[in-house]
Amino acid sequence: MKDSVLFITGAARGIGAHTARLAVARGARVALVGLEPDLLADLAASLGDAARWFEADVTDQAALDAAVRGTVEAFGGIDTVVANAGIANRGTIAVGDLEALVRTIDVNLIGTVRTVGATVAAVSARRGYYLLVSSAAAFAALPGMSGYCAAKAGVEHFGNAIRLELAHRGVAVGTAHMTWVDTDMVRDVKDDLPSFRAALDRMPGPFGRSVPVERCAAAFVDAIARRRRRVYVPRSIVLAAAARTVANGPLGGWVSRRAAATSVPELEEQLHALGRGYGRNTAPQTR
Repeated sequence: MKDSVLFITGAARGIGAHTARLAVARGARVALVGLEPDLLADLAASLGDAARWFEADVTDQAALDAAVRGTVEAFGGIDTVVANAGIANRGTIAVGDLEALVRTIDVNLIGTVRTVGATVAAVSARRGYYLLVSSAAAFAALPGMSGYCAAKAGVEHFGNAIRLELAHRGVAVGTAHMTWVDTDMVRDVKDDLPSFRAALDRMPGPFGRSVPVERCAAAFVDAIARRRRRVYVPRSIVLAAAARTVANGPLGGWVSRRAAATSVPELEEQLHALGRGYGRNTAPQTR
């Protein structure tokens, strides 16, 4: 990865920030893009001449375009894009802030589309690589996460499509699928919704545990170096990808509906009491 240039969205904290640190340690240069200028500036300062930072909302095309121009001016081009910016709202379709749900889809899915659109000329010029951050939530529906699940499933299939569209340009596309990563976003959900924490405790194997953020970032950097088509964190999540037809089919749906009949009313009571659409400590566009 020596001298390669990474353009990372949602870079102020969590997975994005750790990916930037590991990439720079392997000789890369990074453009840090996000909405928290103080955190971005501190991270860039810690990385020295190998980093530049740009304040940009991934739903704002003009701001993204300006960040791309600044990156190219500073580093000469872009080799890899990590479309990592993401948020998670609080609410069901019946209870909660509808605008927060819509904003989740706008940031997580439309923001990924805008990020690729802003960078495609620069990445094509270097026959580069995209890592689009989806989730294990793309494989199965979860109550209380409709916007997040829809967006992450969309990111996966968007990646599948542009992989075909960009192949003749020499550009490779990968999608990343993680369970729960120990970031501010996941910790916020656990703190806000006791029913979510209890549901995790009941989940089998990797679905009930949080992965250290450093482990996830290491998997991302390895994927970038190898231009991987799929990244699973932990790797056992590949089994969930393979079983998605069953999970989303009649049998899986019957099991899920039985559980939801009691869990969703409990969740909605907690949402009423919470009274807000996002996590307390999670910025509007970070992991």
